[in-house]
Amino acid sequence: MREFAKGFYKSQAWKQCREAYAKSKGYLCERCLDKGIYRTGEIVHHRIHINPSNISEPSVLLDWKNLQLLCRDCHAEMHKRTEKRYTVSEDGRVTAR
Repeated sequence: MREFAKGFYKSQAWKQCREAYAKSKGYLCERCLDKGIYRTGEIVHHRIHINPSNISEPSVLLDWKNLQLLCRDCHAEMHKRTEKRYTVSEDGRVTAR
């Protein structure tokens, strides 16, 4: 979570919005469902990504038209994450990047 967005993501407004949106989608990943795959959605994704210039715009933050429920794999694909967000040391310790 990026520093400028921490307050928003911890807010009651976001928690309530996120839960209501996920419930409205039956807690299923929307992208997988479009392919006929039933997979649990875990992350409510912002189609227009949150950044420092729009962090106070409700139309970006809380508008359901800007949200999409995704599984972890689809969310990583949406963000084109190819690198891992953690490392594993030789002694087996996991460390966040």
